[in-house]
Amino acid sequence: MNPVNWFEIPAKDINESKKFYDHIFGYDLKITEMGPLIMGWFPFDNEKPGATGTLVQAESYTPSYEGTMVYFSVESIENTLAKVKEKGGKVISDKMDIGEYGFVAHFEDIAGNRIGLHSEK
Repeated sequence: MNPVNWFEIPAKDINESKKFYDHIFGYDLKITEMGPLIMGWFPFDNEKPGATGTLVQAESYTPSYEGTMVYFSVESIENTLAKVKEKGGKVISDKMDIGEYGFVAHFEDIAGNRIGLHSEK
């Protein structure tokens, strides 16, 4: 089993963050309330490898540029970074070659979180 099975990305405004992530990844995140938490659920398929998670808006969740970084798998880093810019995000580092492991890039979302992208060679 892989060690990570869940992630949560803090959001200042869940609806604006939903629009941002829906646009850059082509998702339709589902918003639900769970007690004091408002969550936007990323897609998940039990038959595929990898983790899933949510956007979370709550008093105890603060977006941060520092700390743990989540990487999303994408087909095209360049196309994804273009969509990040279109929706008001900021490119931190352009596509970088990491040898046999593919490519990575980093961006800052509209709430101020640092997020990674990964693509295969």
